[in-house]
Amino acid sequence: MPSKEHLSQKQAVIDEIKEKLEKAQSAVVIDYMGINVEEANAMRKKLRDANVDYTVYKNTLFNRAIEGTSFESLSPILNGPSAFAFGYDDAVAPARVLNGIMKEYKKMSFKGGVVEGGFYDSEQIKDIALLPGREELIAKFMGSIQSPVSKMVRTFQAIADAKVEE
Repeated sequence: MPSKEHLSQKQAVIDEIKEKLEKAQSAVVIDYMGINVEEANAMRKKLRDANVDYTVYKNTLFNRAIEGTSFESLSPILNGPSAFAFGYDDAVAPARVLNGIMKEYKKMSFKGGVVEGGFYDSEQIKDIALLPGREELIAKFMGSIQSPVSKMVRTFQAIADAKVEE
């Protein structure tokens, strides 16, 4: 029978997972087998730089933590070695960064994930990984509206200049 200390340690991990999920816009689950320590450290750094929280948890503890949450749909994919990447600012960042790392190392694989409340299988997560990030989308949007606005301002200026010359 597990000791009280052992049970409280498990509960602490469950509480930690719940806390992360409350803040997360997304959670991506991967099979992380096949990478060595050096690759794992490089991967963690890339994920940290993208503000993605990456942790390995026991599936049983993660399953307990997701009960009754929008992440509960991850339950069926929690088997075998699982690592979890949480996106807080950019919901697509975990999938995008992990996809790049998987291509670089030719190791690991997506199991699935939840992005903004919706469950996506491994293939759908790969598609999501190809989406541009929030900052890139904003830059593209601003670029697309800047040209017509500039043209309109020049037109108004020409009209104003013409009226001044009259």
